[in-house]
Amino acid sequence: MSEKSEISKTTLMAAVAAGAAIGAGIAALYTPKSGNEMRAQISELSGQACDKVKKCTRMVQEKISSTFEEGKSAITDKKSLITSAIEAGREALQKSKESA
Repeated sequence: MSEKSEISKTTLMAAVAAGAAIGAGIAALYTPKSGNEMRAQISELSGQACDKVKKCTRMVQEKISSTFEEGKSAITDKKSLITSAIEAGREALQKSKESA
């Protein structure tokens, strides 16, 4: 359950960062500046927004990947445990048949 909430927190953080960058860009559009200054500022803000989104995307991908690997490992462990239990049951059944 905490893994799920960590993914949700990371996703929320990415959304907030993207929203903040978009808000800053919109605010920049409403400030009176020359065309060259405005284009430079828009270019800078869009670059920053892209960097933040890429960083958050990497964090989400890493978390999903590690969660997937942990799940895969847990399934392998449980499979081994179940296989051992089935084999022990078969052996007990065979011994029971031999002694009867």
